[in-house]
Amino acid sequence: MVKHIVMFKLKETLSQEEKNSVMIEFKKAIEALPESITFIRHIFVGINVNSLEKWDICLESEFDSLDDVKRYAAHPAHVAAATILKDAKEDRACVDFNF
Repeated sequence: MVKHIVMFKLKETLSQEEKNSVMIEFKKAIEALPESITFIRHIFVGINVNSLEKWDICLESEFDSLDDVKRYAAHPAHVAAATILKDAKEDRACVDFNF
């Protein structure tokens, strides 16, 4: 199994209200993906409550293989959900590992 973890930093130019709105919309869209992407084994989006840290959002998901992670990344439903962060995202970090 592969764990896919992605962290996002939103632009500092956004107000906290704008950030909250984007994060909630993103969380809802991503966590709804298993309905259309059946090979997602687990997915969760956490919104950082510690303002002293760099990252605003953490996406944690699990797949059977790295090939499934790649299929997920290219899936139209995922691409649509990812566009929610398109104009709000400042930075992104990702790690994929076997467990």
